[in-house]
Amino acid sequence: MTGVFDLLLANAAISAACFAALWLVSLVMRDVTVVDSWWPFGMVMLAGASFVETGARTPHKLVLLGLCVAWGVRLGVHLLLRWRREGPDRRYIAMIEDAKQRRGWGFALSSLLLVFALQAPLQFIVALPVQLGQAPSDRAPLGPLGFAGAALAVLGLVFETVGDRQLTRFKADAANKGLVMDKGLWRYTRHPNYFGDACLWWGLFLIAAETPYGLWSAPGPILITLLLTRFSGVPTVESRLRAHRPGYEDYVRRTSAFAPWFPKGRAP
Repeated sequence: MTGVFDLLLANAAISAACFAALWLVSLVMRDVTVVDSWWPFGMVMLAGASFVETGARTPHKLVLLGLCVAWGVRLGVHLLLRWRREGPDRRYIAMIEDAKQRRGWGFALSSLLLVFALQAPLQFIVALPVQLGQAPSDRAPLGPLGFAGAALAVLGLVFETVGDRQLTRFKADAANKGLVMDKGLWRYTRHPNYFGDACLWWGLFLIAAETPYGLWSAPGPILITLLLTRFSGVPTVESRLRAHRPGYEDYVRRTSAFAPWFPKGRAP
């Protein structure tokens, strides 16, 4: 267990340093939205650091790293381009303005405490499967659980990627301004990107579960599922759309919130 604790402590130190540096960059830009793209890039960093720190290249390590890199680079670039295209995220602007009005905090303190210091431990916990799943182990090949996890992770990656591309194309068409996206995967779930994200991390957990310490990474997929469905994901997005997008209530009524399912009939 000493080696595992050393791995996690080293990764925590690296992650904290990266978040601190990113916070300093945000002070210059007066915009914290860059933290969104660091969320997946930081996962890749933790997976890569674990791969280097744990030595031998085992099948489980290679699969965990490969899937995490594929997911993280794709999503990180997507979020980075969205930020540069659409500008600062309104959620962060409102959060920091509220801290200023209610608590008298300046931009530096509110961004540090409410954004960077909060996201750093959350990222670290969610990434536990790609850390503990790479802890020292033998070179045993992937078993049934590992293959099932890999399949689930690939499914999640494809689902999330397709959903994001469909939404990006929809928003890029001026004719769709003010309309509700209910085509493609969005016909079967209101949040295909979030569903895909959850599938990927549960898949990575299943792969890690075949390794000596992988079962201890269960808090990772549990946390990301709760974040997506109960806290920062579905609730924050839908509260804004309900208030500003006509027709969204009808979309909610007929479309599954998270797991894909056939839509109900339209309201008369």
